Amino acid sequence: MRGAVLHAPGDVRIEQLPDPAIVEPTDAIVRLSATCVCGSDLWPYRGINEVTEPTPIGHEYCGVVEEVGPGVSSVRPGQFVIGSFIASDNTCPHCRAGYQSACAHKVGMTGAQAELLRVPHADGTLVATPDDPDPELLPSLLTLSDVMGTGWFAAVAAGVRPGMTVAVVGDGAVGLLGVLSARRMGAERIIAMSRHEPRQKLATEFGATDVVPERGDDAVARIHDLTDGVGADAVLECVGTGEAMTQAIRSTRAGGGVGFVGVPHGVSIPGGRLFATMVRLHGGPAPVRRFLPDLIDATLRGEIDPGRVFDLDLPLDEVAEGYRAMDERRAIKAYLRP
Repeated sequence: MRGAVLHAPGDVRIEQLPDPAIVEPTDAIVRLSATCVCGSDLWPYRGINEVTEPTPIGHEYCGVVEEVGPGVSSVRPGQFVIGSFIASDNTCPHCRAGYQSACAHKVGMTGAQAELLRVPHADGTLVATPDDPDPELLPSLLTLSDVMGTGWFAAVAAGVRPGMTVAVVGDGAVGLLGVLSARRMGAERIIAMSRHEPRQKLATEFGATDVVPERGDDAVARIHDLTDGVGADAVLECVGTGEAMTQAIRSTRAGGGVGFVGVPHGVSIPGGRLFATMVRLHGGPAPVRRFLPDLIDATLRGEIDPGRVFDLDLPLDEVAEGYRAMDERRAIKAYLRP
């Protein structure tokens, strides 16, 4: 099969790789209908995460089941399925509590920027659609594998409820879908923090009522100005840098919540400063599997259209351009057709 391999920072290539095979009885093989480049893929692409050897890359996927192991009972060949970026058995105590990304037997997915993918814990990880979806829905269904579920978890973790004022730090795909999630959860006012006009426009279309282009101290001051000095009831941190986390915490009112889903890089929170804020923090790798059934249903009903975050459509063979475009912020998110 063809698959993307990261060789070194800035060096992604399409190569011929061995077709995946059933290894464990609980595995499934999925022929991918769509995949994409994630913002978190840019950490190793930029050399911020060390790249020590050529590594297949990608963790967002949807497609048709080709083969299942003898221990798989919930999905069958021919079904269209969507899975999480973390494979989980969906039966351990963490899974039953709704935190499948902390599954006791979790497997981080990789190698999804390819034609075929082996999915461990298929019964616990994959969710089938009732019928073969309309091809026009593939981009939106693909987002449910990660970025839509992650944006949704950011809002859940922050405690978004109807009538709230919500601020979103980050204007990548996750941040934009955090805006969409907050709107769907009934937030009355949604402040998108973005300096890029195309992203500001999409944020507004997803439900943002205000846009703040400032960063750091100026951004915090602007949030407080917009909220009569109180701060936002809930803040979604969708970047992962120290500056973003500090900005999120300082933008939140006392007793409010920060939902953080950006993969942390250089984040340090002094205990004394956090103690004084009286702000709640909750987040981590999103338990996408918890939300998949409801988000699939909302997408199939046409109630949400998260696939609009894809503004670059490429064949898999041009994956390197997808990385370049996202790295240079010429694209929000690159959609790949295997």
